[in-house]
Amino acid sequence: VQLVESGGGLVQAGGSLRLSCAASGRTFSRYVMGWFRQAPGKEREFVAAINWSGTTYYADSVKGRFTISRDNAKTMYLQMNSLKPEDTAVYYCAAVDAQYSASYYYRQTLYRYWGQGTQVTVSS
Repeated sequence: VQLVESGGGLVQAGGSLRLSCAASGRTFSRYVMGWFRQAPGKEREFVAAINWSGTTYYADSVKGRFTISRDNAKTMYLQMNSLKPEDTAVYYCAAVDAQYSASYYYRQTLYRYWGQGTQVTVSS
């Protein structure tokens, strides 16, 4: 399974971007897909996740501003609104072909497949 992110770029504070994550390879019947980000000099952190039934889970720092969605088991999105300079990071999509409690979605070790990342830069 390969994951490829797209949609990153440079945007002013208060602006919006939509990231996409396209999965190729076999189709998952039960899965969790998530977004993580890593800012310069910081550890990678959880942003949002969605499972096969549509249940979503967000980090507190993005609740109300970001929306995760998927149109099938192959493509996932992250709509990012009201962007802040502190949202600047490389954003990674990740996936695992299994079902887990939503309370575990923030754990990076949960995910088996990772993309290469896409840069998001928010200027002040």
